[in-house]
Amino acid sequence: MRKSAGATWIAWILVAVYYFYQYALRAAPGVMMPQLSEALDLSAMGVASLVGVFYYGYSPFSLVAGGAIDRMGAKAVIPAGALITGAGALLFGTGSLPAANLGRFLQGAGGVFALVGAVYIASKNFPASQAATLIGATQMFGMAGGAAGQFAVGPLIAGGLPWKNFWIGAGVAGLVMAAALIALLPKEEATRRGGGMKATAAALGTVFRNPQSILCGLIGGLLFIPTTILDMTWGVRFLQEGHGFDYGEAVMRSAMVPVGWIIGCPLLGMLSDRIGRRKPVIIGGALVLLVCLVWILYGRPDAIPPYIVGLVAGLASGAAMLPYTVIKEANPPELGGTATGVVSFLIFTFSALLGPAFGWILHHLSGGGQIGLAHYQTTFQPLLYGVGAAIALTFVLKETGSAVGAPSEMAKAV
Repeated sequence: MRKSAGATWIAWILVAVYYFYQYALRAAPGVMMPQLSEALDLSAMGVASLVGVFYYGYSPFSLVAGGAIDRMGAKAVIPAGALITGAGALLFGTGSLPAANLGRFLQGAGGVFALVGAVYIASKNFPASQAATLIGATQMFGMAGGAAGQFAVGPLIAGGLPWKNFWIGAGVAGLVMAAALIALLPKEEATRRGGGMKATAAALGTVFRNPQSILCGLIGGLLFIPTTILDMTWGVRFLQEGHGFDYGEAVMRSAMVPVGWIIGCPLLGMLSDRIGRRKPVIIGGALVLLVCLVWILYGRPDAIPPYIVGLVAGLASGAAMLPYTVIKEANPPELGGTATGVVSFLIFTFSALLGPAFGWILHHLSGGGQIGLAHYQTTFQPLLYGVGAAIALTFVLKETGSAVGAPSEMAKAV
């Protein structure tokens, strides 16, 4: 894809917009849980489980996306992901529970091609010194979509837009996105041809055998969970049932977390590139996130001006994107797509496995009845331990920033 600088920027921006789109779909069910519960005859836990099916597609297909893009190139692979995502949205909007489950799975399976593709394009065509900045900017697009999935969709649903109409419109938008990607992504020479599944398995083995890769996945996964599960799945209901906010105010407060990500992802990426180090930024962001989570669960909402805690929590949790940079710097450069796929797989396996677990705990503690603040506090207290564990693991992680040596040299040394 080494065309003109203009073509490269267009390609990256287009795939980043695709990432915005899939993140909006990821977040949207969180503001329509009562409607989904009534239409599909599901309990709150049942709706949370349905929403979490997204990660059952996203996690395993991370490995497929990374290997496929490395072998066949972005133009041959990314549009197919957008097509699958759009089809998943259409199925979700049918109002049938089996179709909704399949649709949610396809949204995850297709959506992962957006992040892996954007990171692949950024790392293949821009200097290594800009890696964390561009990966952070990619996530900025994603979290802007997450914010839109709450800020924009919430008022539409509250204003009377049928939830089915939203998903049908989103599905059509996905098909249009796929057509635009086919038309506008430039052709490229794939970096790895031949060898079939054996070569793909060998690439995955190289990345998985690297202890740095596993550490990146663990750290990123533990830092992502507060966003993917507490905020995007349960955030609105937590604020309504735990603190008594009305629907509109709960949506606004919950949406401040992805708004914080919009700021924090590129800002922390730029800071990491500027100082040439990854670990101090991850640790600093995680510490601030830990303090915010303690306040969200146990503090008084009226003691701090509205929206501040959610905004700061989102800004700090932008540090969760830095493991995407580290894993690429700690592995051979020709395996960039595979490395991104592996870290996405590891990170979102946490969400796929733990999302239903948190829902079950919440249901068990409440006995299937009214859920209160104490139930939410007990259920989500383990998130605090998870962020603490991420901080501890970051001290074990090897520094890969430019201040300690060329990334390619470090990858060879591992």
